[in-house]
Amino acid sequence: MTNPLPTPEPAAADGTPKSAAPITEPGPAAVTTAAGGAAPDDGQVPAPRQAGEPKRPTLRSDLRASWPDGLVALVITAAIFVLLYLRIRNKTSSTVTVMPFMADAGGFWMYFLSQAFGWSALLWAWGTVILGLMLSGPRPGRLPLSGPRLERLHRTTSLNTIALIVAHALLFGAELVRHDTASWNSAVATAFVEAFVPGGYDSGTGRIAMPIGQAALYLAIPLGLLFYVRHRIGPRTWRVLHRCVIVVYVLSVWHTLLYGTNVWYDGWFRTSVWLLQLPIAALLLLRLMRPARRSEKLPARPGATAGARAGWALRVGGRLAVVAVLAALIAVVASGSDGGRTTPPEDTSSTHNHD
Repeated sequence: MTNPLPTPEPAAADGTPKSAAPITEPGPAAVTTAAGGAAPDDGQVPAPRQAGEPKRPTLRSDLRASWPDGLVALVITAAIFVLLYLRIRNKTSSTVTVMPFMADAGGFWMYFLSQAFGWSALLWAWGTVILGLMLSGPRPGRLPLSGPRLERLHRTTSLNTIALIVAHALLFGAELVRHDTASWNSAVATAFVEAFVPGGYDSGTGRIAMPIGQAALYLAIPLGLLFYVRHRIGPRTWRVLHRCVIVVYVLSVWHTLLYGTNVWYDGWFRTSVWLLQLPIAALLLLRLMRPARRSEKLPARPGATAGARAGWALRVGGRLAVVAVLAALIAVVASGSDGGRTTPPEDTSSTHNHD
């Protein structure tokens, strides 16, 4: 869900990874996940509710509870913005190499703020996915938070991830309007198409990266909010849909690595983004091997019916796929070959005129 400003045609192969959000030079498009700790079934005993906690968490109650987490997110976003701004002003950011006209830090402050929200959205999406995998798989013996509090934190980080993603996209669109010399209504219409309509952004790598980020945005919101209507659609349907959150996260990280000018070239920063995906892959594999629900455990042998055999084969295939992804991530981090560009592009022109 991220959308950068004018972007140059890539000089080298696009970096395509595995993923978040939320996060490019305009940060990632980040993703979200609605609260999703495992709803007890199959004989599992539900965790006791905390005093004063409603029987069924509501969107209103979680919004009220999300402000401490949201305040931390804003502080982190402000710190990222200051860092981006100073790096641009000191000409130490790769953004200046990719788009030299953006060396005017004061002139493009809104764009850098959009980037800051994008990066914090990707960070919050990462934390939300980590919490979700911990809730639906084996949990460590000692945790500073009880199960119900951990579930609530998962829900509030999910809501704040959505808010950060939306802020990232809106600020990017506002920056497009700000530098458009056309009439305000025409500028708003053009910015809306480029920021929110798949295929509307036709500059450089953005022709691929922008639709990926937009897909993450448009999937993150409903998947994140479905938790609050799960009693209407049924817990099993909700669980199936909620598992798609990992797809949103992958799209977010992919968008970031493919389009983020902060991680445009090979280097420790780009490799660090790949490195952060190791805990996700490891927890996902652990969750598949040791799910919290007995009904999700892999039988020793496939069943007698064709449907049972197909389901067994699908589960085995899923586990093998995650093992392959984990091995690929380790290889990327160890080798440093992460799909980044190795030399600055010769053509750093843009389809947008900012003169």
